[in-house]
Order: sequence, then structure tokens, then C-alpha cells
Amino acid sequence: MYLLRLALASLANRRFTALLTAFAIALSVCLLLAVERVRTEARASFASTISGTDLIVGARSGSVNLLLYSVFRIGNATNNIRWDSFEHYASNPRVKWAIPISLGDSHRGYRVMGTTEAYFEHYQYGRKQHLQLASGRAFASDPFEVVLGAEVADALHYKLGDKLVLAHGVAAISLVKHDDKPFTVVGVLQRTGTPVDRTLHISLGGMEAIHVDWHNGVPARGAGRVSAEQARGMDLTPKAITAFMLGLNNKISTFTLQREINEFRGEPLLAILPGVALQELWSLMGTAEQALFVVSLFVVLTGLIGMLTAILTSLNERRREMAILRSVGARPWHIAGLLVMEAFTLALAGIAAGLGLLYLGIALAQGTVQANYGLYLPLALPSAHEWSLLGIILGAAVLMGSIPAWRAYRQSLADGLSIHL
Repeated sequence: MYLLRLALASLANRRFTALLTAFAIALSVCLLLAVERVRTEARASFASTISGTDLIVGARSGSVNLLLYSVFRIGNATNNIRWDSFEHYASNPRVKWAIPISLGDSHRGYRVMGTTEAYFEHYQYGRKQHLQLASGRAFASDPFEVVLGAEVADALHYKLGDKLVLAHGVAAISLVKHDDKPFTVVGVLQRTGTPVDRTLHISLGGMEAIHVDWHNGVPARGAGRVSAEQARGMDLTPKAITAFMLGLNNKISTFTLQREINEFRGEPLLAILPGVALQELWSLMGTAEQALFVVSLFVVLTGLIGMLTAILTSLNERRREMAILRSVGARPWHIAGLLVMEAFTLALAGIAAGLGLLYLGIALAQGTVQANYGLYLPLALPSAHEWSLLGIILGAAVLMGSIPAWRAYRQSLADGLSIHL
């Protein structure tokens, strides 16, 4: 205990250097824990994007591409699939439920998805959590009703009853808008932390209605235009959709149905297992994830090397101090222990300050990160893995502190008593 008091007194005598060293360690620890927290939460959020869905079916392309546009609303399908193909598998006796998906439009940078009421009933995320409405209701018989994801409603400040106009295509700025057929906000979903929050949901009939007077990707002009009232009275059954999701009565039949869909002769289709595709997609990002973690480790190493440099630099200036301690009865291992204790104290202070900076940063940026990136960072105690990282940092600091301790141990009493100019 007396070594700790002596170490604290010594650091207080060199408080400016000690504070800078501890602050450098704190910043590096904060960066490491922030990267680790983001990696962990991003992986958890990524894995919980969709659950309870046995198969996702779309036009034949690649499994990652199909997953990206059907679940994450990133990219576009290589082709649409026919409505009768969807009906063929929706009526399959092995299928419990089916959710059609139609993509292609947007609103102020957010993707629009056409679907049916089955989406709100059967789509699950996280640990088989169902979608819940924060306010309002799901769309009903009127094709011009829209249900907003939580992020869309918050970012664009929409409320129930507001009117909005969809744009053709998925660009943030579109020159072609469906301004003759506005939609009414009838519901807002609770936040899920998934791409659902960044999606506008309309019925398949609504998706068909806004394109009913389009030909070859171009809207009709003049007398060829169809008003919203006229569209309401038309048959709005879609001819094609982008993809569909399937839930099966028996999980054992998943691979059999997947093979059957992939060999479907009606048109080229691809069926994927969401969990397998998620792992494949995450593995593609694994290199960047590990690289970021390694960079943060090197930042921590830099902070510890800075601590080692500060102690070594002060060692020559403290030879007289060490000699006086030896002259009053301190043994060589006392001197070495003093320097190790200083390194331990600096690292411990840096870790504590780093944790404080981490929680302060999370508290300030939590809302912004969740709104802009859909990533929830909880103000939780460090996990077992994070505690192990902090223990490794503390052990590395003690190990580095043993270097100046060994040098001090080897210095002679005579060398310490002589004043060097």
C-alpha cells in the first residue's frame, strides 16, 4: 500500500505529464471499446434483421443480391417474377404463409415497398418479434394508404393523415413523381432497428395503381392519364412482383421446396435460406471488420508506448530520487515496484477515463446513430469480452512498466547519488 501512496505522490509531482499520458490512454481505450461496441451491436442488428422466414424467393441472380434488395432495400432486382409464380407457391400445401414484395419506387431517399396485410401479420425480426404499430393502423381497402417505418416518420416529421407523393425510381432526387396519386399516412410502425424503419409500406394494389397508366417505363400524357378515382375502380391485381417470402408448415421440407423452386420450369427463380445468406454476407464484410479492430488495437498500443516513453524519459531525471529512497532503506525491488505501480496507476486511470468518455459519447450520439444508421448502442456495462480486453490492456501496461523498472533496478546507488549535468 505504501508503494501505491508513493506512486500517487510521484505522479502528482509530475501531474501535467501524467495527465497527458492518462488522457492518451483514455482516448485509445475509448476508441477500442467504441469500435468493439459498434461491431457487436452491428452484428446483432444484422443477424436480427429477419427471423421466422424459411425461404426468400426472387429472380435468379445471387443469394447475397437477393438478400440485399429484399431485406435490406439495397440495390435492385435483376428481373421481376410473375404473379402466377407467386400464387403457385403460395398455394403449395407445404407453405404456411407467403408475403409478396414489390419494389422500385421511393420517397425522399427512402424505399417504398408494396406488399399485403400478410406482411404485418407474419414478418418477424430479432427473436421472432412481430411488427407492431406505434400509431394508426395497417393499410386496408383503399390503395392510396401508406404505413411508415419509424425512422421515416421521425426524419420527415410525418403524422397520421398527412399526404405524401411517391417518386418513380430509387434515387434520392427524382424528376418523375406520381403527384397525381398522393398517399395518406394511416399508420406508423414501432422502431425495430432494422431496414423496416427506413421503408414506406403500401399495398400491392397501390403499387399497381400508381403505374397503371405507365407504358414502357414512361407515364402516359393527356387523355391517357388515369386519375386516382379511376384507378380505385380498376382491377389492381399485379402482373409481376419483385420477390416473396415463405414460411413453411414443417422445417424439414425447407430444402426440398428450395430445390423445387430452383428447378422451377415456369421461369428462372432462386430460393435462399435467410440465415445462410446473412452469414455469407457478413463473411464478406469480415475483413473490414477485423481490420478496424486491429487498427484500434494499434491505437491502444500507441497510447501504452507513450506511457512507456514518458516513464523512461523521466527516469534519468529521477536518479537522485531513487538514490535517496535507497539510502533510507528502500530495496532495489521497492524501486522497481514503484515504477511498475506508476505504470499500473496511469493505465488504470486511463481505462477509467476511457470508460467515462465512451458512455458520454454514447449518451450524446445514441439518438443520432440510431436515426441515421439504425444502430442502437445501449448504455450497458462492459461485456465479459470487453472486460477481458481491459484486463489485457492493464496487463500490457504492467508489462511495459517492467522495462523502466528493470533499468531502475540495475542502477547503482553511487550513480544515483552523483548529480549529472
